[in-house]
Amino acid sequence: METTNETFKEGPVATTIEEQTAKLPSDLFLWTSLASMGVSLAFKLMGRKHTALFIGQWASPFLLLGIYNKIVKTQGHD
Repeated sequence: METTNETFKEGPVATTIEEQTAKLPSDLFLWTSLASMGVSLAFKLMGRKHTALFIGQWASPFLLLGIYNKIVKTQGHD
């Protein structure tokens, strides 16, 4: 059985999101990730441990979004 790209087309919501996020520079996600680490460190130094942990966990999703953004820019959607 042969599959075509038409079988696996993106939905309209995913296509719209990918078109909009592809306009963002890739390093935006890196800087946002680094900023969340810095803010987390500041909260840790202020003694707000739980807030620091919460904000510190944002770094990984920002980096993953950056990877996704880069893939969409280089490979395109669909």
